[in-house]
Amino acid sequence: MEGVSKYFDAGNTVANYRLDLEVADGEFVVLLGPSGCGKTTALRLIAGLERPSEGAIYFDGERVDDRSPSDRNVAMVFQNYALYPHMTVAGNIEYPLKVRGIPPDDRDDRLEEVTRLLHIEDQVGKSPAELSGGQRQRVALARAIVRQPSVFLLDEPLSNLDAKLRQEMRSELKRLQNELAITTVYVTHNQEEAMAMADTVVVMNRGTIRQIAPPGELYDRPRTGWVARFIGSPPMNLMDGTRRNGSVDLAEAGTVRFPGAPGNGDGTVSLGVRPEDLSVSAEPPPAGNAIEGVVDTVEPMGEYVLVNVTVGGRVVSAKVADTDLEREDRVFLTFEDDDAYLYDENGELIAPT
Repeated sequence: MEGVSKYFDAGNTVANYRLDLEVADGEFVVLLGPSGCGKTTALRLIAGLERPSEGAIYFDGERVDDRSPSDRNVAMVFQNYALYPHMTVAGNIEYPLKVRGIPPDDRDDRLEEVTRLLHIEDQVGKSPAELSGGQRQRVALARAIVRQPSVFLLDEPLSNLDAKLRQEMRSELKRLQNELAITTVYVTHNQEEAMAMADTVVVMNRGTIRQIAPPGELYDRPRTGWVARFIGSPPMNLMDGTRRNGSVDLAEAGTVRFPGAPGNGDGTVSLGVRPEDLSVSAEPPPAGNAIEGVVDTVEPMGEYVLVNVTVGGRVVSAKVADTDLEREDRVFLTFEDDDAYLYDENGELIAPT
């Protein structure tokens, strides 16, 4: 996609604005963002269900803006499965082959192969109404895969499933994509799905791309304050302050050192620290950075405890292994210099460089 924009309502509504994105052959790319950020519109543009208002879309170096979905050899799986209720599982899966004139023997071979791949070979004679949600999703995936598409497009395909089944299907999808090596673009608002499945994550907001990176890089180096707040559960803590020659003044919370920041100029900044990089203690540390605050809530989460601390009017969260702290206890949050991030007044990453 080169400079692709999509406008609705005579240009008054911007769904996508100047999207630049390259997906490699066989890559699993996830479009991630909040509801209404334009990720589904971007997927529909790739599929040919929408035409771009500006820009160009290429498949293997050939421009496809004016091609219909059927001429792009893409297969799309939707959130609601979209199965034909009057057909059996076999009928649903074979239908795209039938309309393309694939001979019956070849259809049977492909049906057997794809149902075995998705572990639904014992369901082929049933109707969609007789299937569970997970089985219906597998049938929808099988119908898409059986066409042997060049590009596989998935729009929130797991959102109708319960948490346990969602996790199972997530692993199944990743396994399938690895085995089939189909170029895949997957849309979700669930960052856990994105981080677990993607080779590359494309973070979107308000119709624009905010960052493109592998999951690890996206988590370790969010390029903007917005991405830092969006990625992580709970997300990165960002505290407003003023930069003063190698330190950051957080007003009521005190001053912390930030030797890694390039340059010596003053200015408004945001200091970021992830919850897992904060330690909480009732006594001030003998050395190092410390931010003073008051415990707001303590939330046992099973594998960790989330301690939410009010710091200068803002709640800062820390993940700890265990604690006997209680509400209204005065505490000190500490962190290592290497675990801190600094963003400028425009939300752009200053440090680490």
